[in-house]
Amino acid sequence: MTPRRDSILREMGLAPLWRLRSREVQAADEQPAEPVAVEPLAAQAPVVVATVRREPESRSVPRNLPTPPLPRSESAVPHSPEPLPRVQPAGDLGNLGWDDLETRIRGCEGCVLCKRRKQAVPGVGDREADWLFVGEGPGAEEDERGEPFVGQAGRLLDTMLAAIDLRRGDDVYIANAVKCRPPNNRTPDAAELAACFPYLQRQIELVRPRLIVALGRPAAQALLNEEVRIAASRGKLFSYKGIPVVITYHPAYLLRNLADKAKAWEDLCFARARMAELRNAS
Repeated sequence: MTPRRDSILREMGLAPLWRLRSREVQAADEQPAEPVAVEPLAAQAPVVVATVRREPESRSVPRNLPTPPLPRSESAVPHSPEPLPRVQPAGDLGNLGWDDLETRIRGCEGCVLCKRRKQAVPGVGDREADWLFVGEGPGAEEDERGEPFVGQAGRLLDTMLAAIDLRRGDDVYIANAVKCRPPNNRTPDAAELAACFPYLQRQIELVRPRLIVALGRPAAQALLNEEVRIAASRGKLFSYKGIPVVITYHPAYLLRNLADKAKAWEDLCFARARMAELRNAS
């Protein structure tokens, strides 16, 4: 554990640090679960979703962090009987490259969100990334600057990325389910998600990520085309056209619900383990 990792996780509100443990160790350890330091992925062969142990009460453990839940099975949530509609914007996106796609996004008038935006926000990052992070939609600062996740939630996302040795623009692409800011930062509705989805679909085709992390319910619903509950979906592996999808909380939600940062950290470890498996299998 490096001092930099220690500092990053303390900034996320996750001190003392956490260490994933194997199922065999958990079976032999009858003490309740609690976080300790993270082991490097290279030492996990094969990488598994692991439980954690509780340190003795004599150590200083933040009382506001919940005990991490036991890993869930990786079976997907049952499909909704009424899938969300898919609505294509004007024109065919199938042959568009990056520059033409972003031009189309910035000029889009496919739903009512275009009426009050200052500018559309296509996405940012490595266009050949293994990691794709998908959020909900632009906020006020994103609407001003034309880049996703640049406000307070964006700073938390950068900290989350650093906690698993990632950084914006380096093997990471960041996009949103809708490209225009919903009024008052409200949650985009199903029609708005559907109208904007073809842009996200084309971005995924161009990036060709190994793994997608859905940040929040709207992003998960746009990708999976079904109703999603975050609490029921965490710790499970979903799929978008054969690409694994991991679901976790949106950074903006974590800013309002600090205790759930511990769950988000667990989800990041789960995503990192899945990425290690994908790379080892290729």
